[in-house]
Amino acid sequence: MNSQYKKGVLDMCVLAILEKGDSYGYDVADALSESIELADGTVYPILRKLAADGSVTTYLQESQNGPPRKYYHLTPIGKQRLEADKKEWKGFSGAVDKIIGEEGHYEQTRISEET
Repeated sequence: MNSQYKKGVLDMCVLAILEKGDSYGYDVADALSESIELADGTVYPILRKLAADGSVTTYLQESQNGPPRKYYHLTPIGKQRLEADKKEWKGFSGAVDKIIGEEGHYEQTRISEET
């Protein structure tokens, strides 16, 4: 898959995974890789960026299999961002679907740059 397609939605996908419950980095990466092919180490910079902008918080939890793990928790800011991103994505992907639709004909659709 084109890496540019992924770049635009990975933040939203990470937030969606964390909406289901707190998780540590490896589990987030594993959940994403079930549906999207990712390079090793792709998820950690995203998690750091989301923590820096207040979308997630972190905490350490002891592990039975080694050192404590850093868990990520979706904040209210992150939840708002996720809802806004999902709305924007649905509008954008719906417009693209209309353009490339199954019928094989072009249906004029306008994609706003503000969406």
